[in-house]
Amino acid sequence: MSAVNLRRDALFTLTCVLLGLGIALLAVRLWPQLLDRPPVAPATASAPLPVRPEAASATPALARSNNSESLAQEPEGLPGLTTTPVVSSYASAVQASAPAVVNIFTEGKITERLPLTGLEQLMPGALPPRYRQRIQQGLGSGVILDAQGHIVTNNHVIEGADKIQVQLADGRSATATVVGRDPATDLAVIGIKLPRLPVMQWGRSDKLQVGDVVLAIGSPLGLSQTVTHGIVSAQGRAQLGVALFENFIQTDAAINEGNSGGALVNVRGELIGINTAVLGKNRGAEGLGVAIPVDLVRGVMREILDKGRVVRGWIGLWPVDVGAELAVQLGLPAGSVVVADMYIGSPADKAGLAIEDRLVSIDGKAVRSAQDALTQIALHPPGSTVRLGGERRSQPFTLTVPVVEFAGNR
Repeated sequence: MSAVNLRRDALFTLTCVLLGLGIALLAVRLWPQLLDRPPVAPATASAPLPVRPEAASATPALARSNNSESLAQEPEGLPGLTTTPVVSSYASAVQASAPAVVNIFTEGKITERLPLTGLEQLMPGALPPRYRQRIQQGLGSGVILDAQGHIVTNNHVIEGADKIQVQLADGRSATATVVGRDPATDLAVIGIKLPRLPVMQWGRSDKLQVGDVVLAIGSPLGLSQTVTHGIVSAQGRAQLGVALFENFIQTDAAINEGNSGGALVNVRGELIGINTAVLGKNRGAEGLGVAIPVDLVRGVMREILDKGRVVRGWIGLWPVDVGAELAVQLGLPAGSVVVADMYIGSPADKAGLAIEDRLVSIDGKAVRSAQDALTQIALHPPGSTVRLGGERRSQPFTLTVPVVEFAGNR
């Protein structure tokens, strides 16, 4: 090969190399990311797995509640999907509260009239009526509320009982004595003497909201330590015919015979009510149970322990709410409260109050309902006075009425 050919080949090679370098430099200037290298994980068994930034920032928000519960995880590959806590167990709430719920067994003598015989039916009044006595047994539940052995239950559970037997969840039993009763709220306090008693934790009913999860614990049909679960369906239920002073929590947690006096607790295992009754069962309705709010229970128990009874103001009237249709017929404003009945010789009677008078205010405070009127009067101490504002045949009036003690609890 001649020298000329060698020089020509070398020049061609050099030209190609320079041209390639120029193209490479131009590509790097236009697309600098071509120089990035993929990350290489360290070759060690303890190397942490890569975590997506959005998953890492969401982790603290998935804190566990006081209950045993599992949380739904964000599905892989769907960043930003909202997760909802899924409660899988209320075991911790039950473990905290159920030991303080007791079974109550009662026995009492009742007297009943014997049916008429054929001769008595033919000659009514010719022979004196015949009676017999028998032992009636009852069943209910109760809640231990202090280490001294004071138990709150419903008054109707122990009313008329000659013997009250209490059985604890741990199998121990004791005979109970009546400390005090409050028929006006259907509450009663009984006492037992046993060491190392489990005590229910007090909650608050004023913080409840419709939709809150609740658990009912009691002994329906004698099945001790039965737990049912539901929600708060409504609050402030009144005029149900269960008690004189009514301000019930309504729940769809199953409440049956034997549950009366048992505990309604929240998801932390705190007492928020005393289960009292199931409504509408004779009409085929389900999920209509009511409980007495714990804030009312606390006040009644304190009065009974301090004074042996609940002291309430009373003036002797019986107000009712007027329905919308009847209000139109009577020419009354919607939501009116009128006096439906009154005790003869009572303070209200002596002060000049009359049947069908409309109650507008008590001590200047508007009357919202019949239950509200009774409650406002009950809060006045005996010996004080209450100022009633009302209307009689569309004419306004004001009466000052002396307050006496309500004698229904004696």
